[in-house]
Order: sequence, then C-alpha cells, then structure tokens
Amino acid sequence: MKFRPAPAALALLVSALACLAGTALAADAPAPFKPDPAKGQQLATSCGACHTQDGSRGAATYPILQGQHRDYLVKQLTEFKEGKRKNAIMNGMAAALSNEDMQNIAAFYAGLKAKPGYATDKATVALGQQIYRGGIAERHVPACAGCHSPDGAGIPAQYPRLGGQHEEYLNAQLTAFGSGARDNNPVMMTIAGRLKPDEMKAVADYIQGLR
Repeated sequence: MKFRPAPAALALLVSALACLAGTALAADAPAPFKPDPAKGQQLATSCGACHTQDGSRGAATYPILQGQHRDYLVKQLTEFKEGKRKNAIMNGMAAALSNEDMQNIAAFYAGLKAKPGYATDKATVALGQQIYRGGIAERHVPACAGCHSPDGAGIPAQYPRLGGQHEEYLNAQLTAFGSGARDNNPVMMTIAGRLKPDEMKAVADYIQGLR
C-alpha cells in the first residue's frame, strides 16, 4: 500500500518547496544598481568644458545641468548614444558611456542645487507668462506649467526641470522642435510647431526667471 500525503500536508510541502526555490533565486539575483554621485563627478570632468564643472550657469548655448532630474538626464544621454537625439558633440561624448556611467553622471548633477536665473526682457514678460501659465487656446497650445509645474521644477522621470534654464538654449530647443530638427519628443514637436518665433523667445525668457 502506497503512502499518499493528505491534501493539506501536500499543499504545505509544495509551499515550502516554492519558498526554498524563491530564496535560492533571490540569493542568486544581482543587487540592484545604486548610482554613485562621486563616480559621476569624476566622469563629468570632461563635461565641464561646455557645462562648467558643476553644471551651473555656463555659456548660454549649453543647458544648465545642475538640479536636473536624474531619469531625464539618463534618457537624454541614452538617446544621444543611440542617435535618437542628434548633436555632433553629444553623440560622440555619449557613445563611450555605459548605462552605469550615465546613471552616475546623472546622479551627480541631479544632486546639485540649481542656481536661479532672471528674465531679461521686460517687454515680453507678460506674453511669456501668458503662454507658460495659460497656453494659447485658439492654436491648441497647452500651458507649459501643466507638465513642467508652475515654478518650472518639472516632474521627475517625466518632464525636465526648466526653471532658470538659459533663454538662448530654451529658444534654440523650441526652434529645433518646431522645425523637426530635434525629433526625440513628438509632443514637444507638435506644441513648438504651433508657436511663432517671438512667442518662443518670450516664453523662453520668462522660464529663465522662474524659481
């Protein structure tokens, strides 16, 4: 006569075996990667020529990286490496970076506190504010604040920090989105394509003064 375990005992045995298997798999799984800002600072030394060593208010043609969201920076570096975002300098710089390098560099810049900027054209502040906070309804241009927040802080992992960013850089990116020269964000291409040059410049200058 063969021994057959009771259903309750069999269920308990199966559960115990499953638990042991899960424990073994967990022990074999690699530890999750934790970005290291110190390593990122070392890797970012070469970035300083354009962005300054701390990613702060350098030349207005280059973006301020200080205080930018880590996930957004990783996304942009990845797209530069893959050629989805085109820039002769950045495509070359990103090509040599591993995903861990990107995570470390992004953690370094994200951990810094961004310095404030200032709007420079009093004549266009009202227009810039109107577009940023209310959009342009008749042309289906949404308010920038809806995605980038009222103070320009953005939303981590989704929308970049814009507050305090260089007007010249912002205007150049809006122009590139509008013309299709920058095509790594279809939503921004559509929005920028509905803005006039003077509106782009006005909202870019207004954003420069957000804090």
